[in-house]
Amino acid sequence: MRLVRGRVRSTVAQLMRAGWVAACVLSLAAATGAVAGAAPRSTPAPTEPPRINVLQIQPKALAPTKPLHVELTVEVNRLGQVSRVRSIKASHNYAFDAHCYGNALQAFIRTPDGHVVVGTYVLTYDYDPKSLQVKRDVALIKAGGVNPNAEGAAMNMMEIARHSHDKGKPAVTPGPIPSVNIKRMPDLPQVMKTPSH
Repeated sequence: MRLVRGRVRSTVAQLMRAGWVAACVLSLAAATGAVAGAAPRSTPAPTEPPRINVLQIQPKALAPTKPLHVELTVEVNRLGQVSRVRSIKASHNYAFDAHCYGNALQAFIRTPDGHVVVGTYVLTYDYDPKSLQVKRDVALIKAGGVNPNAEGAAMNMMEIARHSHDKGKPAVTPGPIPSVNIKRMPDLPQVMKTPSH
């Protein structure tokens, strides 16, 4: 679609009259908009969304019913990162043990004033089924005796995952494999006559 504008060919008096009418219409529209805008708006004041208590809405049946205890012996580098998990005393609840192991790999262990003591620590996780809370404690076993320049365990795992993801990318994603040989499918009348079991 093409829009072609015509040239303005009129007398000055007609052009002035058209401009005056347009100006009156615009000023009238602006005045009614200003009057309507001056009216108080009835929008409610913004309120905070209600807080959700996760402990109340989560199903209690999914939580373990007995107290659980896990101890992980870890090495800490000069940045306070856990660089290696030496040993684990498991609670024999696979999900809880996995959560504790993952949390330990991501832990930073520092003193209250922010300093790092390089060494071996024990991380203790205690689960209380009554309160559904997990308490974590940290205790220094031995200062020193570890590689202070070791890479953090979480960073090392992320690097391994990134490299394995880059190597394992398939060039072409395979399509779905048919579960039935389409060329040997029975005819529709035959299927309709077959009794169902």
